[in-house]
Amino acid sequence: MHDTKDHEMATIRQPLAPTDDSDWTRSEVVAGLSSSPKRLPSKFFYDARGSELFERICEQPEYDLTRTELDIMRQHGPAIGWALGERVRLVEFGSGSGAKTRLLLRNVPAPAAYIPVEISASALQESVALLRNEMPALAVMPLVADFTQPLTLPAAPTPSRRTVVYFPGSTLGNFDQPEALAILRNIRAEVGHRGGALIGIDLKKDVAELEAAYNDKAGVTAAFTLNMLTHLNRSVGTDFDERQFRHHARYDAGNSRIETNLVSLANQVVTLAGSTFHFTAGESMLVEYSHKYTLEEFGQMALRSGLRIANYWTDAGKRFAVVFITANPGPTEPSTPLW
Repeated sequence: MHDTKDHEMATIRQPLAPTDDSDWTRSEVVAGLSSSPKRLPSKFFYDARGSELFERICEQPEYDLTRTELDIMRQHGPAIGWALGERVRLVEFGSGSGAKTRLLLRNVPAPAAYIPVEISASALQESVALLRNEMPALAVMPLVADFTQPLTLPAAPTPSRRTVVYFPGSTLGNFDQPEALAILRNIRAEVGHRGGALIGIDLKKDVAELEAAYNDKAGVTAAFTLNMLTHLNRSVGTDFDERQFRHHARYDAGNSRIETNLVSLANQVVTLAGSTFHFTAGESMLVEYSHKYTLEEFGQMALRSGLRIANYWTDAGKRFAVVFITANPGPTEPSTPLW
């Protein structure tokens, strides 16, 4: 058995391998720019500046998703911790600043380990440092990786009773339905029949309110979206001119989602790895989906992945939900799906 302090020091010194400049990342960008219409995955938002801008988005008056989720975690933290149970190996997808994670871990009895998975090494290092300062006895095992790709997760240093994936912030909504279903099925395979997942989902609400949240008056969301281009220039070698694109986000009622695009302001050419990609003036490149659900819709998708809603918690206005899904209900949970 590892001494906790020695284990933590070993984890700190473990190299955090960068993922931004890998061959598969460059190939993914080429594929996205070659498609019609063009599209790029939203994970490319998150370099150091992108993570900083996202934290600022969460502070904008139009964007209350994060504040609402934090309120749910504060109000229902003990009940959520009880539902997860003791000696949990908690795996978080997209750990970000870690504020919600610290709230959760305060209420989980004797967690076996915490494994944050984050594509941005700088964001991961900052959140891990804060958590270690607050909970020095917790085994923290950070992993710089893309959670949409196959992962090799470290074992907890002490025996764990179950694995639970924590996926807050409505990040699952950034994927289209087949991709979201694939992620849920991967989670089901990872956690096994004893495990589960705690997932944040943004619930459907007024369209004008939704569109305002993704087009804040201060322009922080626009800066965040455009920073993707600067990130790609540095990490994979594209030559985007950020000044020649604008941010555009609108709600697609038919698919229940915000669609965020970068719109070309001129006829222009972007190059990467010897290939050229032509943009016409007014051409849109899709960079993010933000799906909104009802609890029933999310419950049906969970069932298709082999999981079911065991419990959920919402704010008073039912604007957001934190949902606990499991492969099998526990002895005090419903024996049949809630939906």
